Amino acid sequence: MPPKFTAETPDQLISPDALLSMSGYAFLCAVRDGTISGPPIGAVCGFLIDEVEEGRVSFRGAPSFEHTNIVGGVHGGWYATILDSCLACAVTSLTPQGSYMTTLELKINITRAVPIGTEVIATGTIQHMGRSTGVASAELRDAKTGRLYATGSTTCMILNGT
Repeated sequence: MPPKFTAETPDQLISPDALLSMSGYAFLCAVRDGTISGPPIGAVCGFLIDEVEEGRVSFRGAPSFEHTNIVGGVHGGWYATILDSCLACAVTSLTPQGSYMTTLELKINITRAVPIGTEVIATGTIQHMGRSTGVASAELRDAKTGRLYATGSTTCMILNGT
């Protein structure tokens, strides 16, 4: 599943000044709509931002053979990457103009294997948003059946960019 627009060079990414000129919610809506580049890691891992609400962000994608480990299962890093993306973006969706965030802690639990090629939805939801930290939880589910594959949680630090 290719992103709507993914930067191929660093100069195609949003500039720090442009990022700080908008709220996190506005930034994520622009990524979702394809007017600002999606994360390059999404193109590598086969997922894109799907839904954006204040305090809730979903990514949709499917692991492919390139995302497997040495024994042919989907690598744990793929689960971590899609979960980290929706978790961090859930926090970003509530950051005010002039602020940004970075991940302090990430935890995932894989409950069952995602079959290669299975479309999944990773949804991150805010649990707490303060002035200096944000906490979110996430679920990775089968897009058709709703079967749970993994859960995750994060703590992010909110930084003032001005």
